[in-house]
Amino acid sequence: MKQRGRHRRQKRGRALRAFLAGTALALTAAATMISASQATVGDRPGALKALAASERTTRLRLQERLVPRSTLDRLAAAMGRPVGVSTVLDDADHSLLGAADCTTGERTALPVAPAATRAYCWDAADTRGWRAGAVTTSGDADDDGHWGEHRVILSGWTHQAGRSAKPGLARVAFVDASDPDRLTYAWATLAVPVDGGRDYRGLTSPVSGMVWYQGKLLVTAADGLYVYDMHRIQRATVDSGAVGRVRGGWAAYGARYVLPAIGSYRLTGGSAARPAAISLDRSTAPDSLVASEWVPADSGRHTRLWRYEFSSDPARAGLLATDPAGRATATEAYETKTAGVGGVLSYGSQWYLARAADTADGHGTLWRQNTHDAKATRCGSDGTNRCWFGPSGSLSYWEETGEVWSQGGRMLYALPLSSVERALG
Repeated sequence: MKQRGRHRRQKRGRALRAFLAGTALALTAAATMISASQATVGDRPGALKALAASERTTRLRLQERLVPRSTLDRLAAAMGRPVGVSTVLDDADHSLLGAADCTTGERTALPVAPAATRAYCWDAADTRGWRAGAVTTSGDADDDGHWGEHRVILSGWTHQAGRSAKPGLARVAFVDASDPDRLTYAWATLAVPVDGGRDYRGLTSPVSGMVWYQGKLLVTAADGLYVYDMHRIQRATVDSGAVGRVRGGWAAYGARYVLPAIGSYRLTGGSAARPAAISLDRSTAPDSLVASEWVPADSGRHTRLWRYEFSSDPARAGLLATDPAGRATATEAYETKTAGVGGVLSYGSQWYLARAADTADGHGTLWRQNTHDAKATRCGSDGTNRCWFGPSGSLSYWEETGEVWSQGGRMLYALPLSSVERALG
């Protein structure tokens, strides 16, 4: 039976690859309609420019603020003993669809080149009113690619608050990716303890960046980063549209679980660059967190890229390295002419930047930059570099498999980093 099951998976894998290849050809044909004459300054960003040490220490420094242990313990005492990732995955009650079952409109979120080798879409009813954001995986959490017995993907989402300019609530899908033919997931709402742990409020922020490192999850916010402990997941006990303590128990906007923040990193510089996209870099020693800011294409400003080291202290696993005053200082920083950066990766001496499209229905660009030059993935008969998903979503490199994960619209997808290198013009 195991042998026949393996053959079935191989056939499904071949069918999926053929389907995605056909999708890529269709998108490539569409890309040939994009004129090379549409090039802008963003299409010629040039090499990265290193920033001075003063820029790193004054405008890119973060102040660590950890929630008191007594606050977290009080909340746990009221809500019940915290659970871990495996418990959430065991409670997964939703499934993603394979690419072949996704609509043509949904598949337009896939890159033209390089083509996705794995792709899934979210249930429309389950994600209606929510906007997809950052992605991180158990490949970030542990170098063997697993968390316990599972391969896991974390997918961040933000509630769209209608016409209001205010960001809505944030939540994370815990996806069990152990079986690539059947991805299941459960939701957890992101929250912040208040009143000394007697209650919590929802985190209202776009989830544009997210990194799961060891036992901690770092999430971008308007003024820095929030930190969550993957061993301190709490169960919601009341199915309600509220968040926090309610009559009869605890609610998490309909989710079964809630993650209360255990700390934050706040920017200290008056005109600091806000981390909008973040990812893990395992090619450094120690491992590091890389970040980029969001700069609109018409702002006339350049985009800053920088990194922080993770702490090597076992008692601070998953937290950033800080000085005695609790300050995390960027260890290196650069400036790029690439604007509209929605996803950032760094590996070795290379930086990979996902640049947003110039129009709502256009494609974005995936750049590889270093201190010497810049190249973009290319597609179409005219060699255009408008080959990436338009809104330029988060990027996460799963080193153990060699895959880059991203998502946009209702599509979650992966492709080998090696294919990015081959697609560079």
